[in-house]
Formats: sequence, structure tokens, C-alpha cells
Amino acid sequence: MGLRDRRRAGPEQEAGHSCAVELRGVRRQYGRGAGAVHALRGIDLTLPHGSFTAVMGPSGSGKSTLLQCAAGLDRPTGGTVRVGGTDLTRMRESRLTTLRRERLGFVFQAFNLLPSLTAEQNVALPMRLAGQRADPRRTAEALARVGLGGHAGRRPGRLSGGQQQRVAIARALVTDPDVLFADEPTGALDAGSAGEVLGLLRRVVDGLGTTVVIVTHDPVAASWADRVLFLADGALADSLERPSPEQVAARMAALGGHPVAGLSPVPPVPS
Repeated sequence: MGLRDRRRAGPEQEAGHSCAVELRGVRRQYGRGAGAVHALRGIDLTLPHGSFTAVMGPSGSGKSTLLQCAAGLDRPTGGTVRVGGTDLTRMRESRLTTLRRERLGFVFQAFNLLPSLTAEQNVALPMRLAGQRADPRRTAEALARVGLGGHAGRRPGRLSGGQQQRVAIARALVTDPDVLFADEPTGALDAGSAGEVLGLLRRVVDGLGTTVVIVTHDPVAASWADRVLFLADGALADSLERPSPEQVAARMAALGGHPVAGLSPVPPVPS
């Protein structure tokens, strides 16, 4: 039985809520007066359970701010954010920390592995931080899920970049999160390693029913998603369903982002 099966809904969570993530009128402003920066300008967004969403946009469009607000890492200036019906914007910081630890997973461009710990020990960290005894079975399952069952005893320095990111994904999955948020998860990887990581995220959605949200600048990475959202100047400017890399790149070029030229599609990774 996974953690998602064992978890009991808290008082803020609405039973049977149909959306994994829901943003309504979300604004995020930094500073005041003439120097204020409006990173998000009234975002309305609904992400279904078991969906794979990519967020793109020119530099400074609000991509990472959107992810941070949706994941409860940053509080919006206005509007509401709900994860599985739980309103994060009304939650005390201590309860928000617990929710992030138990129901959300995070992966970043920098793998954020502790170099002195083995892969197995890095994956077990979320359980230890939650005050639980590390469960070797769950840790082994998480590493096997990302194809690294034989690397449990290796430290990060003995792993490739792609392998380190897969350990980071295993660490994010060990608590069986409802939503996995990833900020530029392939930004530090070569094309081959990026393909492995993206294929893994795709299988996490299709096989486990986990909701995945990634921020990326790469049209090829975005094309693995069910839907690609485009931000411009803090607002949702457009979206595409199951697009090709060329369609993503063309839309980005129209928004003043990356040009169409130079695409190198990554072949799908076998299941």
C-alpha cells in the first residue's frame, strides 16, 4: 500500500476534488510603488489529476514564480492556490511545510543531492526529515522505478548527471506525492540524458497517475507533456495540446522567446 492510499485528508481538503492543482486570480508582486514587479497578473489555471503540464515563456515571464506559488514555496500576493482541494493560501507555515513534505515532490535543475550520502540515503531523506524511520523497501522501490536499483550504494560523484537527476526524481517519488513539480529538470543534461529523464516523467504520469508540472525552456522537453502553457509578462498567453517540438518552438518565437532553429528531437525512451 502506497503512502497515497494510507494518507487521510485534512480538514482543508475537499473529498473527491476533481483537480490536482487549481489557481484562481493568482497575483504575485515584488516591491511597491513605481519599482514594483508584477511577476504574476491574475492567473486562472486548473490541472487535472494524472496530467503532465509544461510551462514555458520568455525570460522574466513568471514561469518559476508560477511553479513556486502552485507548489506552496511562495505565497501569492492575491488569489487562491489549491492542491487537491486544500487551500494553501490560508494555511499556516507549519502546516504548509507538512503538506509539501507529505503530498508534493520537487525536482530542480541542480540535483541537490548530498555528496556524502549514497543514492539510497539521498532517496530516504524525505522520510528522515519527516521524523520517520527510513523504509528500505520503499527506498529500493523508488530507485528501481527510475532504473537505478543497482546503484543504491553509489555516491553522487560516481553517477552521471542523468543518473543524479534520476536519483533526485526517486527522492521526490518516495513519499508517493500527489503532484511532482520540476523546475528545468533537464537544463543541466545532454540530449540523451534529458530523454531518459523525460521518458521517466512521462511514465510517472502514465503508470502511477502522478500529476507532473515542469517549467522548461526546451521545446523538445515541453513536447513530452499533455499540455504546454505559455506565459508572457506574468499572464497566460496561450496553450497547446500534445504539440510537436516545432509547434512549441514556433509559439515561443512568436512570444519573443527561443527561435525555431536548432531543434534536436529526443527519441522516446522504451518502457
